[in-house]
Amino acid sequence: MQIIKDKVIIDDTFTPLADDAPLAGGDISVSLARWKNDREALLARPGKVGVRIRASDSVSDLAGDLKHIDLIELDFAEFADGRLFSQAWLLRGRYHYQGEIRAAGHYLTDQTFYLSRVGVNAFQPAKTEHLNTILANLNDFSVKYQPSIH
Repeated sequence: MQIIKDKVIIDDTFTPLADDAPLAGGDISVSLARWKNDREALLARPGKVGVRIRASDSVSDLAGDLKHIDLIELDFAEFADGRLFSQAWLLRGRYHYQGEIRAAGHYLTDQTFYLSRVGVNAFQPAKTEHLNTILANLNDFSVKYQPSIH
């Protein structure tokens, strides 16, 4: 599957792992609950690890572990919930997270510019045919009135 990362379309190297699936090698992403339960095993295995965050999760639960996490995936289950915008801002602004923050799922393509302003640097839309639209939307505005997180 392809994603946008740092304004370039690339192949995704991360495989989402279900909470009950055996740990595998390679780059994987797990739920916050799985991270909390299997942290040591996840850190001991080969490959990068990412954590999937839902709108109801708190990124403060990850604050002490961010240096070990390569990807924070913001799981947009529906486009009407804006709490993940705040989660992205907290990751960059309060916790100074330097890794990949990825918006994944059901967000509006029109929101991508604003997601990038709060720290999201990768996009995985629910429909891959939206990749080019998202890429174009990242350059929607040439003048910005408010400061961004980066």
